Amino acid sequence: MELLIKAAIFFAAAVIVVPVFKRLGLGSVLGYLAAGAAIGPTGLALISDVESIAHVAEFGVVLLMFVIGLEVQPQRLWTARGRVFGLGGLQVMLTGALIAGMVYLAGLSVGTAAVVGLGLALSSTAFALQTLAERNELSTRHGRAAFAILLFQDVATIPILSMIPLLGGASLESEAPVWLSVLRVIGVVAAVIVGGQFLLRPVLRGMASTRIPELFTATALLIVTATALLMNWVGVSMALGAFLAGMLLANSEYRHELEADIEPFKGLLLGLFFISVGMGLNLRLLVDAPFSIAGLVAALLAVKFAALYALGRLWGLGKAASKDLGVSIAQGGEFAFVIFGAAVAAGLMSTGQNELLVLVVSLSMAVSPLLSIINDKLTEKFMPKKPKPFETMPDEENPVIIAGFGRFGQITGRVLAARKIPFTALDASPEQVDFVKRFGNKVYYGDASRLDLLRAARADAARIFVLAIDDVEASVRTAQTVRRHFPHLKVYARARNRQHAYRLMDLGVTLIQRETFLSALDLTRDVLLGLDISRADADRTVRLFRDHDVNRLFEHYNHYTDQQKIEALAKAGIKELEEMFERDAEEQARQSSELHTTG
Repeated sequence: MELLIKAAIFFAAAVIVVPVFKRLGLGSVLGYLAAGAAIGPTGLALISDVESIAHVAEFGVVLLMFVIGLEVQPQRLWTARGRVFGLGGLQVMLTGALIAGMVYLAGLSVGTAAVVGLGLALSSTAFALQTLAERNELSTRHGRAAFAILLFQDVATIPILSMIPLLGGASLESEAPVWLSVLRVIGVVAAVIVGGQFLLRPVLRGMASTRIPELFTATALLIVTATALLMNWVGVSMALGAFLAGMLLANSEYRHELEADIEPFKGLLLGLFFISVGMGLNLRLLVDAPFSIAGLVAALLAVKFAALYALGRLWGLGKAASKDLGVSIAQGGEFAFVIFGAAVAAGLMSTGQNELLVLVVSLSMAVSPLLSIINDKLTEKFMPKKPKPFETMPDEENPVIIAGFGRFGQITGRVLAARKIPFTALDASPEQVDFVKRFGNKVYYGDASRLDLLRAARADAARIFVLAIDDVEASVRTAQTVRRHFPHLKVYARARNRQHAYRLMDLGVTLIQRETFLSALDLTRDVLLGLDISRADADRTVRLFRDHDVNRLFEHYNHYTDQQKIEALAKAGIKELEEMFERDAEEQARQSSELHTTG
């Protein structure tokens, strides 16, 4: 009964407070924080057991990282390794050094200053990613940079916690050797990767075959829970373990089903996490010294913003993107609570200092949504207004939708227009829309990966979807949306290159034209003719090569994520192609000889 009463209090607080904050434009995260502060020990004191609730609520962060892992394919993460370890590493070191220096000058010891600096250098994965997701900014330049930094921070938590006993002067003689701990972490991570590759898909396939939806959901939750517990056992962040599990399933056929099943649990537990943070605020400290606390929060946000803005510019981001990066992850993070707790246990920090820092971190998280709103207002005032999400769509139902009306999509559009076949053309560049309209083309502005835009364009009534978007990431996002929500549409896709084609094939798109392939073959035919090779021989050579390459494109698809395998197949393909042309030459010589003999 007591559990039901607590659950009712949580639900009531969320249902009453969060919609109000959402309607006021303050965001759901700030609403959850306010709800937690209202029912917590220093508020109405309806709930007192904050610590046990916080442990349960942390699972929301774990589920969030699993869902994000589902969106990140391993090869894409490997491509972003420079951003993760380069930008992320610089952020932790620079911000940590700046804060540690300020704290040391304030009179704390070197060891304490180091722990405070590194703890405050970390940002809130849950707050930042939730806010970026709500604002549809995860795929922006500053969103990708923020995600890379947050991912590195999760990894950095492990060595930071490991060094606290050393800074506190604790003896490590009774502890296991460092090399053994590192070896254990590597072994468990390797086991998760190998197990994920060879065990997860068969297990999910077996559960899916039962046709019992709740059993599949339970299996998904078991995968997340088991991976998180296993990683926690060796001292690795549970959130990082869940991210790894999700990433291993990013290429699986069950990815979207997993995401849909996990989403409700993730949302509820994340809300509970934010409420628990609000409950943990020691508001008495704020009442006793409001100006001092406000000054510390402002100093933390200012230092982190300045460091992030400088690193963003150093990393090649524009002024606006660097500013947005600084605003999005300037707050403190939940891992700081763990680090400061370990520092108290090691004698590096007093309980009073811990409570003060926890309040500062929590308040920095609380004002983070407000900073985003202020940033938006300032951006609207001093920078050009963002264009509308999309223009009003036509009322008629057109059988063809063309996404991307650049140099590729326009050719399809011109041919259809000449044959009086109606179509709806979409392009995400307002400049391109204005340009093509000057030549009499009818094209609508909007991001074709948006579900609401596709519904407005009557994708449900169309027959064919021409995917001619130039940007690879935008093209894949659009294909995901179309395949998931409009499976009846026959998708004809343009691919920039072979890897782009494979990523589209992952989504079930098989009607693909590589944009430079056919034009390169036409040029090659002209080169052969320029070498005085007959037109018949030139045409046959190009046709043989085209057929061979298209066949290998589909045959190599199952191996394209294995770089070594692909390299071996490519080398074998070169030899196979040479042998094929040798056999063709011999056959042509034989036929010529027979014809000469007969003649």
